[in-house]
Amino acid sequence: MVDEVINEMRRKTESSITATAEHMATVRTGTASAALLNSVTVNAYGSQMRIQELATVSAPEPRLLIVSPWDRTQLAAVERAIQAANLGLNPQSDGSLLRVPIPPLTEERRKEIVKAVRRMVEEGKVAVRNLRRDANDHLKRAQKNHEISEDDEKRAQEKIQKITDEAIERLDHMGKAKEEEVMQV
Repeated sequence: MVDEVINEMRRKTESSITATAEHMATVRTGTASAALLNSVTVNAYGSQMRIQELATVSAPEPRLLIVSPWDRTQLAAVERAIQAANLGLNPQSDGSLLRVPIPPLTEERRKEIVKAVRRMVEEGKVAVRNLRRDANDHLKRAQKNHEISEDDEKRAQEKIQKITDEAIERLDHMGKAKEEEVMQV
């Protein structure tokens, strides 16, 4: 019973950290990254599709993305979606693919992005803390129903706290690394 709660906490914590990392990967840093377009959805074939489902995105140069749709009839739709995504990018079409130059970031924009990164990290921390609360509540109920002993509950809470501390430390490290990447000129 106790091991199940702890393993579930570990699994959900890993999932939360992964989600935060994926969310931070979409943040523009001034250098080209295919993950920059992960959040872009395209209205194609009568539904909303992610850009990765319609095209290959590559970064051949530090300041350039190449978007190559598999179906050339969707080139205009992909171009409109990138412009509408409000990423500050202006794709240029050559008939078969899109070149998306990545403009350098201003100091003011870098500071805004750092604030957004900090917000993402804080949201990740809140999610981890909520998982800790839920796991501790589950243990308290089990102890109250005499399914586990008080000592088992205390030991499990200590393990859960250790998992939480490690997760928050990882999130802080990811956030600092992303901030450094954004502030790098």
